[in-house]
Amino acid sequence: MATRQKLMRAIRVFEFGGPEVLKFQSDVAVPIPKDHQVLIKVHACGVNPVDTYIRSGTYSRKPLLPYTPGCDVAGVVEAVGENVSAFKKGDRVFTTNTVSGGYAEYAIAADDTVYTLPEKLDFQQGAAIGVPYFTAYRALLHSARVKAGESVLVHGASGGVGIAACQIARAYGLKVLGTAGTEEGQNIVLQNGAHEVFNHREVNYIDKIKKSVGEKGIDVIIEMLANVNLSNDLNLLSYGGRVIVVGSRGSIEINPRDTMAKETSIIGVALYSSTKEEFQQFAAAVQAGMEIGWLRPVIGSQYPLEKVAQAHKNIIHSSGATGKMILLVS
Repeated sequence: MATRQKLMRAIRVFEFGGPEVLKFQSDVAVPIPKDHQVLIKVHACGVNPVDTYIRSGTYSRKPLLPYTPGCDVAGVVEAVGENVSAFKKGDRVFTTNTVSGGYAEYAIAADDTVYTLPEKLDFQQGAAIGVPYFTAYRALLHSARVKAGESVLVHGASGGVGIAACQIARAYGLKVLGTAGTEEGQNIVLQNGAHEVFNHREVNYIDKIKKSVGEKGIDVIIEMLANVNLSNDLNLLSYGGRVIVVGSRGSIEINPRDTMAKETSIIGVALYSSTKEEFQQFAAAVQAGMEIGWLRPVIGSQYPLEKVAQAHKNIIHSSGATGKMILLVS
């Protein structure tokens, strides 16, 4: 007699489009881990802007339909496939990349993308590590090649990646400036590594940054909204300065001459261009940050799984992010 496959609640997408294509279902089969895979009972899942781009069908990576969105989850190991020795049932873990999708009660991940979650961090914080911290580390250390003593401006510093960038930059000995659009956001930025914060809604905030950094300018700018800020960024840079583009929601006109006199660079970042070795390097730095205590994810708005469409609307249209957006699964 065949055993009945276990069912779970999950979000499924059957066609690309707006938030309304996110369908809540309670009869999805629980996936079974294969060789070198781990099945995680999901407690929390991070919501990232990239999830909305993939869902809309406008992103460079298009999953096969139907699919379950979400890559950053934290929870407890439910089962392991063949040849998995690093984890066992009951371990607290987080992952940077699910195979089966994270907006679900259970998710499969390759064992080399799963990491131990220390007791000092809760599951919501665990779900806020993957994309934000690994992206921020790649942007700062790999793409910008920052050195201790340099200055960095994190543009849009109160969101998940922004807070991660502030914490990492401070831990690595940089002078950290941040921008945010609300008073709450500015306070969070100051509490998480920034030496100074500026309100990017103020008309003259660029002049305030220039006054703060003086003639030299800023060595590195981590840019979350390049389609709005890139032209201004180029004028803020020091000689040999770098703008690292983490996010952009459209096109912008810039004057290439603005890069010439100071020999500055514009560098794009895509986390999933990282090699397996680079991911291991980022993971080692992130795990050290958790052990030492400078890595402290800040949680923003939280939604139950069935309210995921609202979460997708809010992550794009809300005014001023404060912390990482999370789906609570179990």
